[in-house]
Parts: sequence; C-alpha cells; structure tokens
Amino acid sequence: MKQNDSLKMLDLIARPAFCVKDGAVCAMNQGAKQLLLELGTPIDALLRTGKEEYAAFSTGCLHLTLSISGQTAGASVTRMEVGDIFVLEQDAEQGELQAMALAARELRNPLASVMTVTDRLFPMVAGEERLQTQIAQINRGLFQMLRVISNMSDAAHYQEDNMCMEVRDVCALLEEQFTGAKDLAAYTGIQLHYHGVPGPVFTQVDSQKLERAVYNILSNAIKFTPAGGTIQANLARHGEKLYLTVQDSGSGMDGDLRGSAFTRYLRAPGIEDGRFGIGLGMVLVRGTAAIHGGAVLLEQPENGGFRITMTIAIRQGAVLRSPVMMVDYAGERDHRLVELADALPAEVFRKERIN
Repeated sequence: MKQNDSLKMLDLIARPAFCVKDGAVCAMNQGAKQLLLELGTPIDALLRTGKEEYAAFSTGCLHLTLSISGQTAGASVTRMEVGDIFVLEQDAEQGELQAMALAARELRNPLASVMTVTDRLFPMVAGEERLQTQIAQINRGLFQMLRVISNMSDAAHYQEDNMCMEVRDVCALLEEQFTGAKDLAAYTGIQLHYHGVPGPVFTQVDSQKLERAVYNILSNAIKFTPAGGTIQANLARHGEKLYLTVQDSGSGMDGDLRGSAFTRYLRAPGIEDGRFGIGLGMVLVRGTAAIHGGAVLLEQPENGGFRITMTIAIRQGAVLRSPVMMVDYAGERDHRLVELADALPAEVFRKERIN
C-alpha cells in the first residue's frame, strides 16, 4: 500500500488516527492533527505505557496508553502492510460518565432491597424444586443487574487519582481468583486451568480493580467457549512486567471486532447476541492495565480460540498516597457470582450454593 493510500485510509476513520513506520509517525488524519501531533514524531516519545509490549508486538490488536500534547489517551494498535495504525479511544465526556455513575448509585438501593427479599424466599420454598428453579433464575438476573450497575459506576473512575493502591503479592491474588472461578466454570462444562509463577511477587496494585478485570476476561472466555472446551490461564514474569495470558478454545473474535473491543457502548455484531455487552467490561480491563503501567493484547491463535494478555508493571516502592476508602462494589455479595453472572447457568444461583 502506498503512502497516499494510507492517508486515504486514515481519513475514513472517525476517531483520531495515525500511522507509524520505522518508529515514527508518517501519516495522520484530521482528528490527529487537531491534537497537534506532528509528522516524524518518534513513537517512543508518545508511549506512556506498553513500550515493551509494543516492541514485541507482531499480530493481533494491542491496547496501550499514549501521551499527546500533555493529554493521556488510550489507543488500539493494528499492524498492517503500510505500518502500525494507531486509533485513539475517545471516551465519553466526564459529565456523561458522572451522570451514568449517579444513575448507578440511585439504582443500587432498590436493587439491594429486591435481592434481600429474594434471599428470604429461598428457605420458604425448600423442597419445592420448581419454585427454587424460578427463584434461582430471578437471582441470576439480579446478579447480572448488579454487575452492570457496578460497571456503570466504575466507568468514570479509572484515573490515577482514583486508585486504591497497596503493596500486595499479586501472584497470591491471582491464584485465589482463578481457584475460586474454577469450580464455577465447571458448571458450564468448561475446564479452567491456571499456572502461576513461583511467588511471591509484591507490587503496587489496586486489588479490587485487578479482580474485576480478571473476572471480566474470564466471563468473556466462558461465554464464547462451548461446553467441553478449555480455558488456559498463565502468569509469567519478564523483567519488571507480569504477563497474564488467558486463552480459550472458543470461536474467537473477528479481526474487525478486535479493533473496537475496547470501545464503550459498542455492541457487536448485533443486539440479538446476548454474549456481547455494551463495551464497559473491556473498558475496565484496559483501564486496569493502564493504571498498573501495562497494556492489553488481543490475538487469534492459529490453532483456534482466542487469547488475551494483560500486563502489569512491577512497582515495588512504597505507596506514596493514602488509599481512598475501599467500598465493596458488590454489596458484600460473592464477587465471583457478580462478575461471572452473564456466563453462569441459573442453577448456580440457588441460595444454598451461594453460601
């Protein structure tokens, strides 16, 4: 593809976009020009997170963080013949995000009341299989609503000044999460395997945001993997970065969808497919990687399935700011059930199995 062709292609992209060839910006569309980006700018000068990941990047879609004209922005990178195409994420205005968070807060109280009533119904129908099945279906729906409300609430709070950082053994945290999810995945007929690294590895981490990101990745893997399939999760360390890779044996993701997977409010291929949400889950994943100094890579392995890799920078210094007071986003409910509610069958949500 010639240089002129790449310019024409970039102009068809609605969001700010530019092309990188031989380590420098070689073309851009009008949206990128408005950000005062200049031709010839070295890409290393723009990368805020994901330098090591970009250096090793060859296939798939990589999401990292840029700093352009003093502004931080997420970007999805796709390698093409003409060069690497960077497309910047344009998040909703802060006012819109705050309105969504306010709506989520107002929805929490009535939802909590309904869930409390549902809890009380289970012992009342003990031994009545039909009623227990129906209440379990209602309960699953309530947990799904709680997940959506939590996503709406958190969408506006993925900036560095909203982190609740503490020094933790991230290997132990991930081991606990995958162990807890293994039995739940079995209810769907899927085998979940996890292989960690010889720990411990202490680093600064927002444990609640990391937990939500991991469960969002697992939820997608379970939803798109048929019964009898497998999900393989691996944690590896390379230098001062941890690489968490989750690969499933499902149907994979079309290349066009990979490029828009991190875009808020985009549901594809259509609203009829209930496995696709409104884009908030993957936004939380990329936001979590960014605030932990990492990036996210989406790939379609040659042997089938789908693979996602999230990286975390190992920061072993003391936490300089006092963490904000951590509030349980799940209202003291089982976090696994909240985050995996879309992927699990209703039978899991019987009261005796929740306890």
